[in-house]
Amino acid sequence: MQPPRRGIFTSLNALIRSETSSQAMTEAIPVIDDSMAVRILDLAVRIGETMLSTGAPASEVTLTIVRVAGAFGLDPVHTDVTYNSITVAHHRSGADRPITLMRVVRVSAPDHEKLQRLQALVLEIGNGLSVDAARLEYRAIRGMPFRYRPAVVIAAQATLAVGVAVMFGGSWLVIALAFIAAALAAFTQAALTKARVPFFFSQIAGAFVLTMVAALSPLLAMTNLQVATEIRPSVIVASGIVLMLAGLTVVGAAQDAIDGFALTALGRILELMTQTLGVVLGILVGLETARVVGLAMEPPSEAVPLGPVALQLFGAVLIAVSVAIYNGAGLRIIVVSAFLSLVAWLGYLAASIIGLDVAAASGLGAFAGSFVGILIAYRLHVPSVAITTAAILPMVPGAAVFRGLLSIVESGEDPTLLLEGFGTLVSAGVIGISLAVGASLGIYLGQPVRASLKSVIRTRARVRR
Repeated sequence: MQPPRRGIFTSLNALIRSETSSQAMTEAIPVIDDSMAVRILDLAVRIGETMLSTGAPASEVTLTIVRVAGAFGLDPVHTDVTYNSITVAHHRSGADRPITLMRVVRVSAPDHEKLQRLQALVLEIGNGLSVDAARLEYRAIRGMPFRYRPAVVIAAQATLAVGVAVMFGGSWLVIALAFIAAALAAFTQAALTKARVPFFFSQIAGAFVLTMVAALSPLLAMTNLQVATEIRPSVIVASGIVLMLAGLTVVGAAQDAIDGFALTALGRILELMTQTLGVVLGILVGLETARVVGLAMEPPSEAVPLGPVALQLFGAVLIAVSVAIYNGAGLRIIVVSAFLSLVAWLGYLAASIIGLDVAAASGLGAFAGSFVGILIAYRLHVPSVAITTAAILPMVPGAAVFRGLLSIVESGEDPTLLLEGFGTLVSAGVIGISLAVGASLGIYLGQPVRASLKSVIRTRARVRR
């Protein structure tokens, strides 16, 4: 009876424990040599570098690099994305040392047409495009010039200021002055950029030009034009402030912080603060110069009111279209951006009607625009960062920033006016944070909904077959 008992115990022991020593050790045969691995990693990291420089968030860049490498059979790939560099590494099991590549991101300028082409390239790679063909396609995309000429970009920037003036219900003269002031500021910035002046000083110069045009505008009252007596300089400066902040990556910085990319988020937030500080300094210098020459502007006692709803919606569309052109977008992105600006602004108006304050209403409007945008971005092959930026920009508190700065400059020895100015600036900062949080929340909640809709569409397509 002893042998059967040993067999029972052996069987029970086999159910509980596994004899690892009795299993044959196997190892995957490498099918990608080091030379091919370097070519694959180089292609993946270059695509990621271009995406990061054109405005894509760090999480999307990381996912793209891993996806491209995995499509060619290279796995695992470890990726580290910081604000101005990308490092990728592949360590094959049993190899003496890993293959590591690093690329430095030297220039950061939004180019949504190029970003859209890169996303299409990644999709082609996933569908079986060879390494050599993908490298050739990438080089063609990398060498693409900016879609629009400098004169068109300056005109788009000036039109953006017109959109803000229209939202505030400005007269034709205020709209014309906003266009002229923004065009002069944009031309000044373009000239300084061509002269390789740091963008911080370009922000100061542009804001100074805007403020001086606004300070000189009341002199038009001497022309005896009735409309000249109703000029609101604050609307002109507010239009320019929105223009100055149009290229800042507010949503990208917030999204990187939420995704856990601390260094990238910190770099973008620091850049955002520095460039915003440039705008503030330019306005302060302009206000002080105007005061010295006897053209001081009185701080408005209350917030600048918006115009009729129809003008608000039309102005929001103008801003979205202008931002899309300013960022190099094609026709598809322009149309989608215009639609989402309406969605976002209607969400803002609905939240204001039910009694929410400006910050909460702005966050809700940004959430509505980004949520709807992330749902349609995949179907239309449009970068989400492109349409989100255009959707939330009409809600940027340019008028509040100017009103706060003007109160601080003109406060003198009046502590009440000084505290009121700082309070207005804090309120504007809260609105900016609400916009970033609302847009980021819309993106994160929209992604799983988009994935569910995508799965339903695929299931229906299989059933039809």
